[in-house]
Amino acid sequence: MNHFLLNLALAVVPVVLAITLHEAAHGYAALALGDTTARDAGRLSLNPLKHIDRVGTIILPGFLLISQLLFPPHKVFFMFGWAKPVPVGAWKFRYPRQGMALVAVAGPLMNFFLAWLAALVMPTADILSPSQEIAQQFLIYFMLSNIVLGLFNLLPIPPLDGGRIAVGLLPLSLARVWERMERAGIVVVLLVVFVLPRLIGFDPVGRALATILPWAFRTLFWLAGHGDGGTDGNLI
Repeated sequence: MNHFLLNLALAVVPVVLAITLHEAAHGYAALALGDTTARDAGRLSLNPLKHIDRVGTIILPGFLLISQLLFPPHKVFFMFGWAKPVPVGAWKFRYPRQGMALVAVAGPLMNFFLAWLAALVMPTADILSPSQEIAQQFLIYFMLSNIVLGLFNLLPIPPLDGGRIAVGLLPLSLARVWERMERAGIVVVLLVVFVLPRLIGFDPVGRALATILPWAFRTLFWLAGHGDGGTDGNLI
């Protein structure tokens, strides 16, 4: 039971922190650009409870977590979810589309920054104490959560951050068409991530992550001054 609870905490806490700080970054970016909507709504907060979405933060991640821990090999390999979006008043920006794009990019940038911080403090000695091993495992999960969340949100599909960045960069006529996708965007995301791979036996998002993640880990360890840290398979 203790092993199960430890795995549960190591899987849940990094995801909650990554999502919370991702949403907070949106709010603070909007505030820096002159929009006080998130602050006025009490959403400019590092309190995870302020950002909980019943389906995206509790039900779906909970189902994925429990199903993976209950069945062999009893490890968490994939998590997916979302938080309640921080409210942003785009009309308060001098250039609304470009302002929204800057607010959107703040979330993934925060995740990549957090992943780098985790690499910076990662214990990488050949022999670790039990507490250091737990800390290392937590930091690896934290890096993984932030990298996946950051990369996934850069997919150019509204309402993901990448979709809003695209709306800010595209010519106005195309931006209007792209923005209309937002109503059905989360359905498209769920179809691509969960349904389509089961129907056709091919997982494009999973394949892309499997290719990018090792490179992302190696790059972050290198930027954190660990040289080739993680390339030998001990950390990744």
